[in-house]
Amino acid sequence: MSSEDNQLLPCVEIGPADGIEVKLSVIWLHGLGADGNDFVPIIPMLGLGDQCAVRFIFPNAPSIPVTVNGGMVMPAWYDVTAVDLQRQPDMAGIRRSAVQLESLIERENARGIPSERIVLAGFSQGGVIALHHGLRHGEPLAGIMALSTYLAGEEDLESDLSTANRSVPIFQAHGTLDPMVVYERGREARERLLGLGYQVEWHEYPMEHQVCVEEIEAVGSWLQERLAGPA
Repeated sequence: MSSEDNQLLPCVEIGPADGIEVKLSVIWLHGLGADGNDFVPIIPMLGLGDQCAVRFIFPNAPSIPVTVNGGMVMPAWYDVTAVDLQRQPDMAGIRRSAVQLESLIERENARGIPSERIVLAGFSQGGVIALHHGLRHGEPLAGIMALSTYLAGEEDLESDLSTANRSVPIFQAHGTLDPMVVYERGREARERLLGLGYQVEWHEYPMEHQVCVEEIEAVGSWLQERLAGPA
């Protein structure tokens, strides 16, 4: 593991208003070619209110050459070697990003937020990392949010699963018209997770590789449940 893997990624951070104690941290990973600002504008649309006790952390992926885009250097959590996302996943890159995500979890722990009050979230590539690490994290998490994404490294999934997170709530949403991470990949991930016994709250919308207002509202409701804690 290189020293770069251990360095905290630069993040955009949106915390509660002054005087409001943080009750939940959401570490939200962007998609390929985007950055930590990508999902900041939706925070007011989540319906969490002015007294929201959530700290949102939006890390910036490092810029690397992306094979499928002709080697162009861009923010990416791992390399994409083929349009068919089932072929030759960059597991070394995925594991490297998982280490960087773990460092952000540890920073929240150091700031007084236990893992059980942390949600791992991600869109597209970011969702791959959130699922990959969340299912393997050694302490219980508040939840995993996987938007327009898929599972990678499935051949090792069952043997790698953390017993601490076998009951972690999972929110999954996908566009039925998605041309980039096709709808079937999202459904396959859902079926795999259900088959392993996970709780999956599934949403689908007639959209492409994006988010929509209805989805944002559903995310807000799900986060309210995480704020309330286990039933």
